[in-house]
Amino acid sequence: MAEMAAAGKRAEAISAQALIDDFVATARSRGLPTERLMATQLDGRVVKTDKQGWYLNKKRSVAIGEGGEWYVLTVPSTTWGRFTGVKLQPSQPELVVARGGRDGESGDLVEFLQRVLDVADGAGSDG
Repeated sequence: MAEMAAAGKRAEAISAQALIDDFVATARSRGLPTERLMATQLDGRVVKTDKQGWYLNKKRSVAIGEGGEWYVLTVPSTTWGRFTGVKLQPSQPELVVARGGRDGESGDLVEFLQRVLDVADGAGSDG
């Protein structure tokens, strides 16, 4: 069972990465600027990171890095994080953003990616 679940996660990640790669190519072709990604520590402090990218949701808890990496921006609390920032490690991308989240901001990855592009084009007002 665990092996089947892991295989399913890998297949999902491959599909999600294809969508993300298309997004990055489109964002670059449109000149969509990246911004410094910030992360939220478990203690609630917002800290700078060592990465640039595009936020996917209003909560700014998930982002796509410049090279198409998937970042979950909730990180463990560290004493030095607020002074030195944190180094992000990419996670396996998912086809559903914030799956199981309770903040009402979960949904299909393709919709979140399109929203970022629409907002950049002036077609939307949230992101």
